[in-house]
Amino acid sequence: MPIIHVELLEGRTVDQKREFADMVTREGARILRCAPGDFNVVFVPVSRDDWATAGKLESDPK
Repeated sequence: MPIIHVELLEGRTVDQKREFADMVTREGARILRCAPGDFNVVFVPVSRDDWATAGKLESDPK
């Protein structure tokens, strides 16, 4: 049973996550040769205060 964990900054819409989960499930199941019903996608939203890139918090002014 494949499980894909997706960590992403908060703010994505339900429609965006739905579309992403559908695409990843279809392609992942095809490539891994498993049933789409066996495929899982878990979204983990992360606050901009809890995500840093190049030593700068995403919440910091650019």
